[in-house]
Amino acid sequence: MKDLVAQGDSGTHVVDTFGRPLKSLRLSVTDRCNLRCRYCMPEEEYVWLPREDVLNFEELATLAGYFADVGVEKVRLTGGEPLLRRDLPRLVRLLVHDRRIREVTLTTNGVLLAEYAQELYEAGLHRVTISLDTLRPERFRRLTGRDEFARVLDGIESVGKAGFPDLKLDTVAIRGFNDDELVALIEFARQYQAEVRFIEYMDVGGANEWAMEKVLSCASILDRVGTHYGTITPLPERGSAPAQRYQLSDGTIFGIIPSTTMPFCGSCDRSRVTADGLWYLCLYAMSGVDLRQPLRRGVSAEDMREIIRTGWEARRDRGAEERKGLEQVGLRNGGLIGIDRLREDPHLEMHARGG
Repeated sequence: MKDLVAQGDSGTHVVDTFGRPLKSLRLSVTDRCNLRCRYCMPEEEYVWLPREDVLNFEELATLAGYFADVGVEKVRLTGGEPLLRRDLPRLVRLLVHDRRIREVTLTTNGVLLAEYAQELYEAGLHRVTISLDTLRPERFRRLTGRDEFARVLDGIESVGKAGFPDLKLDTVAIRGFNDDELVALIEFARQYQAEVRFIEYMDVGGANEWAMEKVLSCASILDRVGTHYGTITPLPERGSAPAQRYQLSDGTIFGIIPSTTMPFCGSCDRSRVTADGLWYLCLYAMSGVDLRQPLRRGVSAEDMREIIRTGWEARRDRGAEERKGLEQVGLRNGGLIGIDRLREDPHLEMHARGG
């Protein structure tokens, strides 16, 4: 019988059926976004979560506290685009007030970041990750459906000015689209003392244009970067982090998240809560656990913790590995979920569950 707890730096973590601890929570604050990226939200209109169902900041912070009770140490605020949620720094202050949560971070597309960066820093936000898939304005417009590239650059500038350390830039690497910009993105990141992380194109949510031939694999990325820079040294400290990090001969570091070709389900310690309180144990999960209803019914803290504890203890999800396995029988063709089903259930979209 596997022990159901594991020791961590800040105490005890609940573990799942494969011994994976629950240490990281991605907390979505909205399903809305101000871009329409082709690999994430390709449609102009969606079925949005009912506003009365969206959790207020106190409810979100309360849920995060229950997760901290069972071992969560890191909370990442996501969306949709989280900066569309009014007064987000107030939620940051609520979260950092809980000393068990050692790190509160934000993933954003950067469009609104220049307006809020200083306030977020003063609220106690630890770190920012910005999505940046191209350095070419016309290509950005084609990918996102919006002419907002200049505002994203302003957002990147604002991170250092506000005082944030360790900026990360996330790039979804797509063969035939932005695979000619790998070196340019590494050089751009260097200008801001940032680290670029190349993410393999994943077949999740609304990625209905996904095809295996569009995936720029980790091996291909290393080959192209190595052709330009020469020797690349892998760094050893990956642990449960999704990115494998590499160092160039001049000390520059970049990362690759190889979720499609080399899934890392075996070390995954993260789960996701949507803005309306559905808890997903895996990015690929088809259903979630409703935490909003018991929370609003006034279920006791002990019972809420038990819902989370027993849910994680029963977790068997290895979604990325299962999708990878479909390649062997020729069934990994196109996106994970059909467009009709996505329109029926907005929770199946990645912008609803924090990507």
